[in-house]
Amino acid sequence: MQKRYIVIGAVVVTVLMVLLVASIQIARFLLGEEATAGSSEGVGYVEVKGPILDAEDTVKQLNDMRKRTNVKAVVLRIDSPGGVIGPSQEIYDAVKKLAKTKKVVVSMGSVAASGGYHIAIPAAVIYANPGTVTGSIGVIMKLSNIEGLMDKVGMKAFSLKSGKFKDTGSPIRPFTEEDRVVLQGVIDNLHAQFVKVVAAERKLPLEEVIKIADGRVYTGEQALSLKLIDRLGTLQDAVEEAGRLAGIKGEPKLIEPPRKRRLLRDLLVGELAGILGEAIRKDGGFSMNYELDGVGGVRP
Repeated sequence: MQKRYIVIGAVVVTVLMVLLVASIQIARFLLGEEATAGSSEGVGYVEVKGPILDAEDTVKQLNDMRKRTNVKAVVLRIDSPGGVIGPSQEIYDAVKKLAKTKKVVVSMGSVAASGGYHIAIPAAVIYANPGTVTGSIGVIMKLSNIEGLMDKVGMKAFSLKSGKFKDTGSPIRPFTEEDRVVLQGVIDNLHAQFVKVVAAERKLPLEEVIKIADGRVYTGEQALSLKLIDRLGTLQDAVEEAGRLAGIKGEPKLIEPPRKRRLLRDLLVGELAGILGEAIRKDGGFSMNYELDGVGGVRP
């Protein structure tokens, strides 16, 4: 009888262990697990695509490339119209830190403008296609006012505030000249920060950068003549240049950072947060951005 209980107990423990392992694997699959990377030497590859709304994932990838000994140089592929200033500056700082230890080569896609250009400039070499839309060195802030609409539907809104300018930019009250002066001062300061960084990283006289930093966009060819980029070329050209700078013979192997599976957590939480964040950023209040405005893509 005692032996029977021992066998039953062993079976129960085994089943529980199997269920525990299975549960862990299922949880890791649903929540997303970073893939393991190989150890062979090569060129790291990081992408920045779409509006820059958050820096966390990109910064993690850049830091991962900086720490990995098998990554001898890094290609940063940018296809972005820019975005929110804070995240753009965080990515810029991560690229700059990476560039201190390894050669970084930027490849610009269809657009790398404003914040998308800002994150590129610490690189050793910047490539763009002749038709790449880049530049747009400036700051934009968009405000809306819905007082008229609220009057039509018979709605009233009130704000309690601790200071005169606490609700500056509110869509439910008039935008005053004092408000304009305050916000223009902030925009001018952010623009000056951008201009100084471009001048320092591209080794250009500040006066020259000020002349071209009025928010206008440039093609890759124009940017080359203005010394905003280094060469015209494709992504493959950038990869080959990174390999050459790293001393890799032959065609370099591309090493991508660990990526999380975009499954349950990302689809249900991340995507919804991104959609809501973008909607709020554009229509509900205001934000200041290093962003190319109104260009979803330039087509021949």
